[in-house]
Amino acid sequence: MEKSGRPEMKRLFGLSLLLSILVLLLEATVALVVSLVYDVTQESPNAGGGGSAMFIFLLPVLAVFATAIAGALSVGLVFPTAWLSGVLGRRFGGREVWWWVPVVAGAVSLVIVAAVVALAGGAGAGAVALGWVLTTAALTVPALLWRSRRERIFTPVILWGVAAVVLTAVLGGVGLGTGVLKEYRPPALTSADLVGRWSDGDGGTLTFAADGRVTADAVDDDLGGWGHGDGEDDGDICTGQGTWTYEPGTDRSSQVVDVRVDSCTYGTWDVGGTESRPTLYQYIGDPDSWDLYELRRTDGGP
Repeated sequence: MEKSGRPEMKRLFGLSLLLSILVLLLEATVALVVSLVYDVTQESPNAGGGGSAMFIFLLPVLAVFATAIAGALSVGLVFPTAWLSGVLGRRFGGREVWWWVPVVAGAVSLVIVAAVVALAGGAGAGAVALGWVLTTAALTVPALLWRSRRERIFTPVILWGVAAVVLTAVLGGVGLGTGVLKEYRPPALTSADLVGRWSDGDGGTLTFAADGRVTADAVDDDLGGWGHGDGEDDGDICTGQGTWTYEPGTDRSSQVVDVRVDSCTYGTWDVGGTESRPTLYQYIGDPDSWDLYELRRTDGGP
């Protein structure tokens, strides 16, 4: 009995390109959520809410930029992967089979990761393996969908993609809320914890005395951060004596050390680091850059 029915038709290149861009954007959104959750667990300076406000303001521009990048990746990587997997399937098996896609994606990802590692100056074996697995998965999904002949595929892709983003965010929130993922918080210091010598590792030191006096020796005094409007580096250093006070603030993120030395222009130092390795820091230049000038204890104090 002869089979009847309409033969499957290949999707137009333009529609496949749009589908690939959509998938890559959804993958990027999931990666962004994971990155945000991961950043919350890592030691970082107290940037406040300015960075988040700026991110929201720039979101439309970032969306356009991300779409352009996704389009370039679709043409330069996804389409060749889908095409080559079809060629290899027909060459070695007589027909296209889906499992050639992850094979080709893995080979392409290996080249990409190797190039990135070489440009970065090397990386650990674990990081390389993880990068290869994630890159292979990110390339396999849009390449498989590129080869798909299924009609009305955009709606389920959008629904599943949005569900993946929401699920990732919910799992991250639950992990942080239950303590499975530990949110980073600066160490809770006291005035007694600060007494002693703190060094920048390059000859500059602040020495805090228990009676509220402080001695500065060759500490960088031209950071261009808080209280330094010009941001120019004149090579100034701070040397002299003055006073200091510890201000606990409303929470760990707002605790500061107020240092007053007549010959110096800086004021407060923020608290960072960990319980075992606390730091005092100020921003170098724009606070959004998170480029820090740090002091660490050098006298074996608490």
